[in-house]
Amino acid sequence: MDHDDPAEALTAVRERRPSLLELFQVATGSGLVAYTVWALLLQPGFRRVPLKLQVPYIGASARQVEHVLSLLRGRPGKMVDLGSGDGRIVLAAHQCGLRPAVGYELNPWLVGLARLHAWRAGCSGNVCYHRKDLWKVSLRDCHNVSVFLAPSVLPLLEDKLQKELPAGARVVSGRFPLPTWQPVAVVGEGVDRVWAYDVHGAGPAVSSCGVPSKAIPESSSISIPRTFV
Repeated sequence: MDHDDPAEALTAVRERRPSLLELFQVATGSGLVAYTVWALLLQPGFRRVPLKLQVPYIGASARQVEHVLSLLRGRPGKMVDLGSGDGRIVLAAHQCGLRPAVGYELNPWLVGLARLHAWRAGCSGNVCYHRKDLWKVSLRDCHNVSVFLAPSVLPLLEDKLQKELPAGARVVSGRFPLPTWQPVAVVGEGVDRVWAYDVHGAGPAVSSCGVPSKAIPESSSISIPRTFV
């Protein structure tokens, strides 16, 4: 065989089986790429937070965003998203008339991504994204709060919300319900389900078993701008 023939050389390469060493090198390289993505996008926000308060980033789906807005739309007052990630809930809230809309996110890369999305949507001067630990944010002037957090931190979040939120505030929790508060409305099914809680003068209603005592009718959903693809 003429080894200078490119076609024959390519055929030989395709028929050759990779060695165990080569497979190991590919696997190692893939692992390094995955770690690099983790280190750049997720780890910076975790370094400053105690382990028990860390929450991994999982972006809300379009259906989840729609359900959140169906429970907040038309309400007055400041809207905040705690752990706002790439900013999709805050941006959609602003576009649906919830203003001011503010996001708090500790990871600098996600804050930058959120601001990029706002700029692309022509809303960069109208929505705010702050790089800040949600546990250090004051909620005393917040009347509409959305959270998509892990179940392990929700008991601590309940304490913070109850201490800081003003009377008349509403909290919408996605994916997981607050463990002891009584929801006033539930929308969606499965992972797209969200729960709404109202704060009264004496604090939110609390269920002794952590679940509502009666079924709550599902609210109708609304259409929102599809900014994220």
